[in-house]
Amino acid sequence: MSTNTNTHTLLRAEGFSCPSCVNKIEKRVGRLKGVEDVKVHFATARIEVDHDESKVSVDDLVAAVAKAGYKATPSAF
Repeated sequence: MSTNTNTHTLLRAEGFSCPSCVNKIEKRVGRLKGVEDVKVHFATARIEVDHDESKVSVDDLVAAVAKAGYKATPSAF
């Protein structure tokens, strides 16, 4: 049986200007192997990601957000 290494990561995003940004980011991050769930909170500029850390790192998540055209940084809250 494989060990579940799922992690809940919170990112703070910059550059959100419209609700359609949410879709763009969710699609881009959600495509990564190992990502279980992505929720972008437009009002608070937070991105919550449930992912398997053995397959996709926090840096990978930040890079995916950057590819969508936004800056994200890991956040404690």
